[in-house]
Amino acid sequence: MGTYSAKEGSVERAWWIVDLEGKTLGRVASQIASILRGKHKPEFTPHVDTGDFVVCINAEKVHLTGRKWSQKLYHRYSGFPGGLRSVSAEALRDTRPEELIRRAVHGMLPKNRLGRQLNTKLKVYVGPDHPHEAQQPQPLEIQT
Repeated sequence: MGTYSAKEGSVERAWWIVDLEGKTLGRVASQIASILRGKHKPEFTPHVDTGDFVVCINAEKVHLTGRKWSQKLYHRYSGFPGGLRSVSAEALRDTRPEELIRRAVHGMLPKNRLGRQLNTKLKVYVGPDHPHEAQQPQPLEIQT
């Protein structure tokens, strides 16, 4: 009896919807990363994309504990001398709240081609409206 390895064409993908209102960012991000990878499925294979799609709504209402809103910094570097730019979590929430979720989930995915492919299955929206009603996403309960 050999080891089962999932094939790319035989994977059935579901759509999940997560309401982020009042949820803690890191706890939600780890569970979303697990769903994107497919770790909740019995046919999980580490080197194959077996995960599902995740739609996140109300990204601006996510919660951070302690003083992270003012102390947590997000950096980007242009590659040129003096090109390091930093922004606090609070400033990022005010301008691009969906980027908070994307960066948190991206940090929990593999850092290779598979991770970039998994990242495309994450859909994050600021308000409660999203254009994925046709996919009939099921609500995903996040344990906090």
